[in-house]
Amino acid sequence: MPVITISREYGSGGREIAQRLCEILGYTYFDKDLMAQVATEMDLSQADVVDLSEDTYKMRTFTERLFGRRRVRAEVPETPGTEGGLRVETLSESESIRLVRETILAAYERNNVVIVGRGGQAILREKPGVLHVRLIAPLGGRALNVKEREGLTLGEATERVRVKDAGAVAYLERFFHIDWNNPLLYHLIINTGKWESARVPEIVIAALMNLKTVTEF
Repeated sequence: MPVITISREYGSGGREIAQRLCEILGYTYFDKDLMAQVATEMDLSQADVVDLSEDTYKMRTFTERLFGRRRVRAEVPETPGTEGGLRVETLSESESIRLVRETILAAYERNNVVIVGRGGQAILREKPGVLHVRLIAPLGGRALNVKEREGLTLGEATERVRVKDAGAVAYLERFFHIDWNNPLLYHLIINTGKWESARVPEIVIAALMNLKTVTEF
């Protein structure tokens, strides 16, 4: 069955919806564990721990832009594919993104996977058999969700949502040269603030079942 990519505004319920889709469809959720498994099969020594995503990316400071590319610190197993000790390595952003891209492409070949964030809508844009979903919701509702989930004040939650969204915009512009909010990147855009949470996976599945084999942009 087709692969699903989900791009979501922070606090719109993307992770929960993705997990529910996996439960219903028997799909695999693309996370660090799956990255590790795919990386082992691909003989990539660092991809199992390098996960530079929108959630972890921060916009570069003026100093970083002035003096060069930022480095990414990552925990790497002493023996790849095992649960032994960890060592800390420093990778460039470009190296990290390359590994993320390669593992997403490998996961696509497996089918039956839900990929949340990480530029999936850009990496798999030209691939057939992929449903690209965008989840949005009003800022106030998303801030309330984050407030309850993360134990913050409403002001803190609102600021976190703004920062996370800004980081996602910068991440996708910097590494994939796309506008996060471009509707033409997606087959389906859902305002989760207008639907019961249990209904959103049903909408996605209905779209999935009617997806054309060949995708045109």
